Formats: sequence, structure tokens, C-alpha cells
Amino acid sequence: MTAMSAREPARADVAVIGGSGFYSFFDADAAEVTIDTPYGNPSAPITVGDVEGRQVAFLPRHGARHEFAPHTIPYRANLWALRTLGVRQVFAPCAAGSLTPDLGPGSMVVPDQLVDRTSGRTQTYFDGGGVHVQFADPYCSDLRKAAARPGTVEGGVLVVVEGPRFSTRAESMWFARQGWTLVNMTGHPEAVLARELEMCYATIALVTDLDAGIESGDGVRAVDVFAEFQRNLGPLKTLVRSAIAAAPEGPCETCRVHEGVNLPIELP
Repeated sequence: MTAMSAREPARADVAVIGGSGFYSFFDADAAEVTIDTPYGNPSAPITVGDVEGRQVAFLPRHGARHEFAPHTIPYRANLWALRTLGVRQVFAPCAAGSLTPDLGPGSMVVPDQLVDRTSGRTQTYFDGGGVHVQFADPYCSDLRKAAARPGTVEGGVLVVVEGPRFSTRAESMWFARQGWTLVNMTGHPEAVLARELEMCYATIALVTDLDAGIESGDGVRAVDVFAEFQRNLGPLKTLVRSAIAAAPEGPCETCRVHEGVNLPIELP
């Protein structure tokens, strides 16, 4: 793997942010890029390589060795670094618990809605200036369409909890009664930060378990979640590569939300 600094001409137009257990993407011929941002260092050095004829940046969300818990991930640094490389489209595979017995472990879901139940996470680049970003539809429809390959489930609501603990049975049952589909710990603020940077963004959720209120037993265990993710990592990577190949080039108009707005900071 070739190493380079941010001053050298490494560029990418699409990125993959890997979730729990998804720590590498390229087999060979990838360049490693180190980027400093105003928000600190990203979770890990970024690798850039070719996928289906497109230059793709890969960043493991939790770090190369899962150093970062969901609430300590440097979300702002991660998205800023990717945009600095030229990225305007982001696929964000993640592990998720299912809130319905219809979606068992191994299911791959492309949600269309998000509910934020986190607390205390910095979720904006704009601390001043009266900037209010449109977020009614949190995921890019173009990227969602590209990710909705045969065998995936299209649509659903991802509720994001603070973590790092898993939900109680009562919480899980409450989420399910709302009609929400999946539960996860990292989908927010990542999605809204991407929108603030005018980057198209879509989540691909790999179901690793039925959440505590959906299935009787001892509840969710991290060791089981990681094991299920590893069993399905190969098909998930194949799906991500297919989504990259199917995605249109360049950002869509819907995700370009700052037209006519004076931003308090300059975007990279």
C-alpha cells in the first residue's frame, strides 16, 4: 500500500465508511492518505483505490482496530476529511438490530428515514450564522436506488441510540411500537453532517440480531453481533461494490442544500 500526504494529489469522488467489523475494503493497489482537519484527526488513515472504474475512499468508522465507541467517533473530522479528498457521495454500511421478526440476521436494508435518540453528540459544523439544513429525507434517493440491489430490503426507519449499551427490552418494544424498523448507534450525526457538507449519503444496514424486545432470551451480546457481521461481510462488500457501480456520478441537486445561503465557514 502506498502512503501519501494530503498535499499529494489523492482524489476520490465516492466514499465508503465501514461499520463494526468492516475495517478494510481494498485488496491491493490502494493509497493511504493522512489528512488533518479543523476537527482533529479522522478515525483512521483513509485508503483510496479503484472500484468499478471510480476512485473510492474508504474509512473505517470505528478505527482500524475498533478504537472508537459510537459516542466517541470523530464524526466531523471523518466527513470533513472525505470532502477534502473530493468525495461528494458516501455509502455508509453499518450493523443494526432488527425491530421486527420479518427482518432476521443477515438481512440487508436500505432505510429511507432516521430517528435520532442520541444525546450530547456534536451534530453540526455551523455553530453560528443561522444555517438550518433541510433534513426531511435524510438519505440521498439516488444512492438509495443504487444500493437497492436484488436481495436487499428497500425502505425502513433507523432509530439511532446513544450507546454504547444496547437497548432495554422496554426501549426496544417502544421503538417497535412506533413502527421503526432498525436500531443502531452510529447513523447520527453522520448523516446530517454529510448533508451539511452537501454530500449525498445513504446507509446500508446489515441486520446482526433481533433486538431485546423482539426476541426472548438473554438480550443482545456484542460478541454475537460481531460474529454475525463477519459471517455476512463478504456479501455486504459485494453489495457495496455493486452500489458504487450503479451510482450516478456527481452529487444530486437535492443534497445541495446551501444555495442562496451565506455559510459561516468555508467548505473544503
